[in-house]
Amino acid sequence: MSTQGYANPSSSVNNYSMSSSQNGGGAAPCQNGPGQMYPAMYPASSYYSSAPPAAYPTVAGHSAPPAGKIPVSSSGYSGNYYQKSSGPSPYPAPGTHQYSNAPVQPFQQTAPYAGYYGQVYSHPSQGQTQTQPQPQQLQPSLVPASSGSNLGAPLYPIVSYPAAPGSSQYGTLRSSQTTAGQPPVSTVMPPPPTQSSLQQYSQGIGANPTPSHPGYGAPPLSQTATVNGQSNAVQQHYDPNLHNPMSHHYATGPPNSQGPDKERPPSGTPGTSVHSSPQHHPGGDSSSTTTGSASPVPNSYESLEGGGYSDLAAPPAGVPAKQAPPFGYNYPTVHPAYQQNPAPKPDPSPSHGGYNPPGYQPYSQPFPSLSELSSALGGLGGVSEQEAETLRPVNLLQERNILPPKRAPPPEPNLSNDLRKVNCSPDTFRCTLTNIPQTQALLNKARLPLGLLLHPFRDLTQLPVITSNTIVRCRSCRTYINPFVSFLDQRRWKCNLCYRVNDVPDEFMYNPVTRSYGEPHKRPEVQNSTVEFIASSDYMLRPPQPAVYLFLLDVSHNAVESGYLNVFCQSLLDNLEKLPGDTRTHIGFVTFDSTVHFYNLQEGLSQPQMLVVSDIDDVFIPTHDSLLVNLKESKELVKDLLNALPGMFTHTRETQSALGPALQAAYKLMSPTGGRVSVFQTQLPTLGAGHLQSREDPNLRSSTKNVLHLGPATDFYKKLALDCSGQQIGVDLFLLSSQYSDLASLACVSKYSAGSVFYYPSFHHVHNPAQTQKFQKDLQRYLTRKIGFEAVMRIRCTKGLSIHTFHGNFFVRSTDLLSLANVNPDSGFAVQMSIEESLADTSLACFQAALLYTSSKGKRRIRVHTLCLPVVSQLSEVFAGADSQAISCLLANMAIDRSISSSLSDARDALVNAVVDCLTAYRANGSNIQPSGLIAPAALRLFPLYVLALLKQKALRTGTSTRLDERVFSMCELKSQPLQQIMRMVHPDLYRIDNMTEQAALHLNDSVIPQPPLLQLTAEKLTREGAFLLDCGSVMYLWVGKGCNETFIRDVLGFQNYASLPSNMTEIPELQTTYSERTRAFISWLLESRTFLPAFHVVKDDASTKTSFFQHLVEDRTESAFSYYEFLLHIQQQMSK
Repeated sequence: MSTQGYANPSSSVNNYSMSSSQNGGGAAPCQNGPGQMYPAMYPASSYYSSAPPAAYPTVAGHSAPPAGKIPVSSSGYSGNYYQKSSGPSPYPAPGTHQYSNAPVQPFQQTAPYAGYYGQVYSHPSQGQTQTQPQPQQLQPSLVPASSGSNLGAPLYPIVSYPAAPGSSQYGTLRSSQTTAGQPPVSTVMPPPPTQSSLQQYSQGIGANPTPSHPGYGAPPLSQTATVNGQSNAVQQHYDPNLHNPMSHHYATGPPNSQGPDKERPPSGTPGTSVHSSPQHHPGGDSSSTTTGSASPVPNSYESLEGGGYSDLAAPPAGVPAKQAPPFGYNYPTVHPAYQQNPAPKPDPSPSHGGYNPPGYQPYSQPFPSLSELSSALGGLGGVSEQEAETLRPVNLLQERNILPPKRAPPPEPNLSNDLRKVNCSPDTFRCTLTNIPQTQALLNKARLPLGLLLHPFRDLTQLPVITSNTIVRCRSCRTYINPFVSFLDQRRWKCNLCYRVNDVPDEFMYNPVTRSYGEPHKRPEVQNSTVEFIASSDYMLRPPQPAVYLFLLDVSHNAVESGYLNVFCQSLLDNLEKLPGDTRTHIGFVTFDSTVHFYNLQEGLSQPQMLVVSDIDDVFIPTHDSLLVNLKESKELVKDLLNALPGMFTHTRETQSALGPALQAAYKLMSPTGGRVSVFQTQLPTLGAGHLQSREDPNLRSSTKNVLHLGPATDFYKKLALDCSGQQIGVDLFLLSSQYSDLASLACVSKYSAGSVFYYPSFHHVHNPAQTQKFQKDLQRYLTRKIGFEAVMRIRCTKGLSIHTFHGNFFVRSTDLLSLANVNPDSGFAVQMSIEESLADTSLACFQAALLYTSSKGKRRIRVHTLCLPVVSQLSEVFAGADSQAISCLLANMAIDRSISSSLSDARDALVNAVVDCLTAYRANGSNIQPSGLIAPAALRLFPLYVLALLKQKALRTGTSTRLDERVFSMCELKSQPLQQIMRMVHPDLYRIDNMTEQAALHLNDSVIPQPPLLQLTAEKLTREGAFLLDCGSVMYLWVGKGCNETFIRDVLGFQNYASLPSNMTEIPELQTTYSERTRAFISWLLESRTFLPAFHVVKDDASTKTSFFQHLVEDRTESAFSYYEFLLHIQQQMSK
């Protein structure tokens, strides 16, 4: 990622906040709000073959990248990504508008969709009326549902109930395919639209059809249907029960039997879909509600999830908008979170005039001294003591013991109790500043980065899953309704992001949980900040794909000798029944050395057939219908192959690796459907496309100068990943190598296809048992964790805020839409933000992430997270709300990008300057204390320590011997892991466990879990009479001192004394002793929320392995790095310049 402003070592943190993303995330600032255009939208046919327009704003004070440094950006990919796309673009040029000639309707009429790219579409004519349902016609159906994981029951059952016929939020005629075995619900059906009315809908729409996405099987666009303001191809009707599994509906669209002028017949009687969670539905899936013939198929993911519909933000000129009655008009007692307070001052803007979100007065109180904090903050959120503590000045040079005894919880936003109860979990959605500054000037003054860290698909024990014909969204910015909207009355709600007033659909008036009518504010969508919708066919570009898994296996001599093939085959055999999917699940295998081998697993064969393709320069698929087979039908053949594979190549002499041609073959094989490719590689690719040469000089591993070759040597893997992303193929890479394998190049295939990277250095099934055990555990999690296919994610924020840079593994399909061919529950993302307009007119800022994906059961789902934070006007409040962990993680992402686009030394300098700038700003503006010592607000007291720990990470350290592949893998982890995992990796947890007692212990499920205090990461805290556990996230060390109590060694480790301890112990035995049970209970408690279990090492005080333990003690001095105290003195010295 190219990050501007790092070139100057004294640059501030704000100087590298505007950046272009290494993953193509250098997006133009996008604002969600009325009247805001999206200037960086490109037609699909040319998006990848031409440079984007210069739509990025120039920010004063931002220095350009150093001369000769080219930002690594996905826009540099010049291959024609949509190879089959052709025809003129239907989208107007950025900044232009298309207006329809249809009669303009008043603002309060049933609203159509507006075009994502700036078109305004026609309304139905006045004569088109729709039957309104009576409340008693809505008969609810409730079925207990799973949350989509195996971890527990959701807060709410899946709820399904019939929509009013012909009426929805946008006036679309809808139908549903009735669940098998259920009679259709009898409802009143309005007359179908006439041909003239359909033609009336079509007026004013651009005539050019959108080119279909290759591989999606869109039908010929000879017929267009225009409903809801979208002109698209006729929808493909799809019911998984009506088609054979893996039929060719994924390769070609259904024939278009109707001419362009013919009217489609109306759908049948609407029905009700009631089913359990798609991920646990017995015996296949019942069809979710599908939209009838009146709903078109979107032609791109940009329009599928829905962007900002900016042209409908205000009524057309000359048409008076319907005046809103006073707040609370004709509305009974409202939940406190929705009650309106008088606006502090009038605002001429019609879009957010006088809007003051519920329960909040604007922050205007200054904080001149700590004595006034309590009274100033008490009336706002009732957490004055917490706020006062976060503002307490701390002299870092004098207070050594700043580490809390337990891992500190995330800071709580200063919100009212009502809002705090429904706010999004910080494990899912976390902001670097829990108090959002009113203006960019205030943010600049604080010298802190503003950004979000997301873990959007994490495993949840409770998740409200909602099935409804109507997913209520803002007509302007497309925000999903959430707990932080305000209801003006029963029939209208105001969007909390763009302040547009929207109508409440009739269907939304019914609450399926309480089975009552007329209380829309009590619906599950408005009571939970994280919800999941079962999406209708409106949210599909094609029928939902099946779960398809392809395993690409290195079988060269190096691979066979490492023994990984035995471990892999056995793990897959053990977990074959647990692979996420349904009866449509497909599986395939490709092996490679100097040639590529395919395996025919067609049902009916007596044994698998191996097909060898030796022409690696022009690799081809030998047969298309028997290499990816239905797992259920060919399970015995799959098992036979897995049992035979380890022995098939035992005596191979092939030392070459044709990884590139094997990946090309996988792409061709998977293109018709999409899915997941799992690549297992053990050496540097040496043959065919994508072959690489060693770039590492072992003599430079401990250099204190710049580290070379952190970027890819070729763009082959990035281009291939972008091709894969376009066909909804995610690629995960497992690198098991004892030699240099150029992970910097290979990782691109996963980075840009939303995949994952796993690395096992020095893997050997005999010589390295710890790595073997970790590989087994990781494989079990990897094979059985839930997965989402063909996903896209969009992040929206309050009007005035804009997102400009994304971090993680994905491809940015448009300015703010992330393409995730696969999404998994262990990946994290980060975004950087800026404040484009003043937020003085609101006291709350909101952020919403919407993840649209296909479940492994073939259901289209939308997971929505909404976060609410207060807006503040005082600099002291900005510092009080700083989240030092989130800030450190965001800076780590930015530093990784900088080290690749510029140099490692620039990245390290910028991290140091981030601390210097922040503390300088606090000293100058945030405290009234004499500038003696090094003063930081209590909220940021750990920030310098975290930055020092980052500088000592493998990814960013210098002067310590670090293999290039290990450094690059550490960078990959920092860029793609969720916050909690990053923090364990950056600043591990150290505990003394040989003297644990039950004092202050937790009592959970009849077990006693000791709670030893956290220790500082310094050798000063170690004693030779103790045993210390170091939790680094992906690895755990148990360091045993020479004089450790023999009772502990005997009762916990199972050996008589220290001398008898082996040097390669990798697990704690289960012994029936109090010490053992207590120790194992504590370690199990640490791991209970961990998805990937860490490798475990018992380290003796005199063993050679203790070096790996001591390198994590970040507060200690090394030959090439400061101790923590020296680092603080260095910061103080830099501040005095």
